[in-house]
Amino acid sequence: MAEALELKAWTRARTGKGGARASRREGRIPGILYGDKSTPEIIDVDYRAITQQLHTGHFQSTIFILDLDGAKTRVIPRQVQLDPIRDFPIHVDFMRVGEHSLVTVEVPVRFLNEAASPGIKRGGILNIVRHEIPVRCPADAIPEHFDVDLTGLEIGDSVHISAIKLPEGVKPTITERDFTVATIVGRTAEEAAPAAAAAAAEPGAEEAAATPAEAAPEKDKDEKEKKKKD
Repeated sequence: MAEALELKAWTRARTGKGGARASRREGRIPGILYGDKSTPEIIDVDYRAITQQLHTGHFQSTIFILDLDGAKTRVIPRQVQLDPIRDFPIHVDFMRVGEHSLVTVEVPVRFLNEAASPGIKRGGILNIVRHEIPVRCPADAIPEHFDVDLTGLEIGDSVHISAIKLPEGVKPTITERDFTVATIVGRTAEEAAPAAAAAAAEPGAEEAAATPAEAAPEKDKDEKEKKKKD
């Protein structure tokens, strides 16, 4: 397992909205540290450090060492609250991670060997049902990602969780069914419509479409001649 990254944190003296706003003015994000049968603590963390980690895409499935006023504790981010308009972090909760702790995290999925999928080669599309898979695992053994090999998959084939080899001690949180992770699908009706329109625009198609209309005047003329004879 890779060495845990360290995050600087400070105990926050003021509580409530006023204290949170003061923290943000100082370039910090207010938060809470809880778990491991210890008293929750109101804390601040560095804004830049948190935003950098959020950009990695796996912030909430990473173990950190939280340096809280010199006391270091293993933690995992649990909830991140974002500004509803500007989408930057305004609050973050951390859970203490004790020895032998189990955690629930979402692990990203990587799809490999698209070029080796006959279905994709024939114009099929990789339809990803789950970009991440929720699992329960030891805090010291959180997988960085799961790999799905697309080699040999045809249009109509599906990849289920049972087809993914999970490390020892890692179990999906959804246990009542063999859920789908991805499928190889054909082109949709919307995608096929332009092709149908192009086919209709072929010279032969235009002539075929015009034939009944062009024949109508001749039919009318024959009817008139017949009425005169009668």
